Amino acid sequence: MPAQHEYDLIIVGSGAAGLAAAVTYVENQPEPRARIALLERSSRKDRGGATRWTGAFLRIQENRKLDPDYPDLLSRVSGGRSDTAYVRKLVEEVPATLKFIEDRGVKLMFPQLPLPHSFDSGRASLIPPGMPMGGGKSIVEALSAVLERYRSVDFLYGTEAVRLTSTEDGQVNGVVVRGSDGLQHTLSGRAVLLACGGFEGNPEMLSRYIGPNACDLPLLAPGLANNRGDGIRMAMDIGADTAGQFDMIHAEPTDVRSDQPDAVLYGYPTGIFVNERCERFFDEGSDTWDNTFEKVGYEIWRNQNQKAYWIADAHTLAIPGIENLFLSNLAPEQADTLQELATKLGLDPEKLDKSVAQFNAAVAEGTFDPTVRDGKKTVGLVPPKSNWASPLDEGPYIGFPLTAKICFTYGGLRTDLDGRVVTASSIPIPGLYAAGEITGLYYHEYPPATSVLRSLTFGRLAAQHALASVR
Repeated sequence: MPAQHEYDLIIVGSGAAGLAAAVTYVENQPEPRARIALLERSSRKDRGGATRWTGAFLRIQENRKLDPDYPDLLSRVSGGRSDTAYVRKLVEEVPATLKFIEDRGVKLMFPQLPLPHSFDSGRASLIPPGMPMGGGKSIVEALSAVLERYRSVDFLYGTEAVRLTSTEDGQVNGVVVRGSDGLQHTLSGRAVLLACGGFEGNPEMLSRYIGPNACDLPLLAPGLANNRGDGIRMAMDIGADTAGQFDMIHAEPTDVRSDQPDAVLYGYPTGIFVNERCERFFDEGSDTWDNTFEKVGYEIWRNQNQKAYWIADAHTLAIPGIENLFLSNLAPEQADTLQELATKLGLDPEKLDKSVAQFNAAVAEGTFDPTVRDGKKTVGLVPPKSNWASPLDEGPYIGFPLTAKICFTYGGLRTDLDGRVVTASSIPIPGLYAAGEITGLYYHEYPPATSVLRSLTFGRLAAQHALASVR
């Protein structure tokens, strides 16, 4: 532990939210520079929390603006429970957030994707979405490099937050921490920002909130193991309110063969899913991939014994760039016949052949067009396929064995538009802020590509308010 124990701002977590807050605070503090402690449970090489491991799709186009339909979309899928004011603030601030990271060395790119998404006001669009070159890791390294230029910033790696401290009248004024030596120390601060993620790395909390067997969910990336729910627990201990659906998770369908983080299958709408009994269980064409991949992941975990298989044929292989939506580092299994593919995937060849034959027989007339919602569907099949239904009848055949991996939990702390943690009566707790996935927002469904954006945005806003309060 450093000799310095008194800080202007103590930040728990060094992902997108914590780093954006630290940079905002230190850069806007006149000399002498503010002293900041940045606590990180991991080592330096693994710093950055979930942000480090994500590809970080951003729900923007080249105009650097967030999809304007997002507040209404989130309200619809949440049944009206989402914090609309919070989401509208996010939309308003995204251009400044993107400028913030670009000015500090993060380069954005806009790759062309082969299948449509709905990031453009809900339309099935091929407009390239944004993402940082190098994924979330580039954000972590760029912002960390800024902070490492300041001697007033202490990176405290291998350090756990144990509990918050406060004055007799309720002003949060520090954090009790435990270092790698196992000893506890108290860090004093004018303000504390919690930015340490959800509880996907805590088997006890997963079992308590998500349900039986949730503790068996594999993690989408290794850094998620450090998201233990500590910030949620510490804040609730002093009266913080919560938001978001605590019994829901964001899970994604991933290649079970791969040990690479974020080995997600996005390019599935033109094929079919089957379970270990070779039975279809999902309408692969019910919507664009961005609106269904979370539902697929959740279904695989909740109802399909964590085993699923995606099957496609030459029609999918012929789509230019389709491999860009296969994020695994391993190519799909491939075979000249369906029976051979079944053997490679560990499925019963006769059962798979029967299921595919039933699917092929149900495909209605129409023109297959993977670039739009083409309306080419099945008839009389349960579950149906509502778009992109093309017979699987032309080799080579390809397939991925899949499982569901948890990316983040929905439940967290409730904050106001300045990132202040509030009580059930909406009263801000003095000196306490939170930003990123530790703050609850989602109910029932996560419309994607905004997690990194909201972490960066409300990390900035929380730091701005904390700095103004000190002044």
